[in-house]
Amino acid sequence: MPIDPSAIIASTARIHPDAVIGPRTRISDFCIVEADVTIGADCLLEPYVFVKRWTTLGDRNEISAGTALGTDPLDKGFTGARSYLRIGNDNKIREHYTISRGTQPESVTKIGDGNYIMTSGHIAHNSTIGNNTVIASCALVAGHVEVEDRAFLSGGVVVHQYSKIGTLAMIGGNTRVNLDVPPYFLYSGFNVEPVGLNIVGLRRAGFTAEEVRVLKKAYQLLYRAGLLLEDALEKIAVLPGKHAAHLVEFINGSKRGICRP
Repeated sequence: MPIDPSAIIASTARIHPDAVIGPRTRISDFCIVEADVTIGADCLLEPYVFVKRWTTLGDRNEISAGTALGTDPLDKGFTGARSYLRIGNDNKIREHYTISRGTQPESVTKIGDGNYIMTSGHIAHNSTIGNNTVIASCALVAGHVEVEDRAFLSGGVVVHQYSKIGTLAMIGGNTRVNLDVPPYFLYSGFNVEPVGLNIVGLRRAGFTAEEVRVLKKAYQLLYRAGLLLEDALEKIAVLPGKHAAHLVEFINGSKRGICRP
């Protein structure tokens, strides 16, 4: 049976017969769920949520009023072919948010687990959001963006297409991210620029004092020592621990180039 008997569906909601609704999921008034949609167990859809076709939600997701999931991409090259939005588990997506599916046929926009996505923003086609991120109100994430685990995007941040934001990076409010943003550090400015370590985020993530010390050294080498990028990376590569190694890997894998004065 596509709709589990324990699901609670408001009488004013419109659920396509081919949609799959999991156990104990609650769908509120005036929601619309199209065909080819799968919604897992223990989810909540507040009033006026619109879930378009080829969208999958995992378990325990909370979707607030007026949100539209799986929208057609904002891309003039979109042909209308089948593509997907796939959302993991334990996400909170607040009011009046939109997330598009992929542009190219069979391509995917991916949202991981445990993310807190605030109000009135957009995640565009073919982007990948990791796990346990925070995306604050009115942030705009363009197409083909990658946001790694536990990153924090403050209110009004705008992220240029194909940019990448590293794990535990924190972007200050109203910043324009137009280059790749290495992990673990704090960024601000109209055009994104480094301003220090994300100390609060690192401590909340359980980093030890020694791990923080290593990242402080890495930050100094990368941004304050006046070194050429390749020379800074050589020195960071010999620092102890997996976090310095991930920092080097991230920068070496950058295609747009990293933000660096």
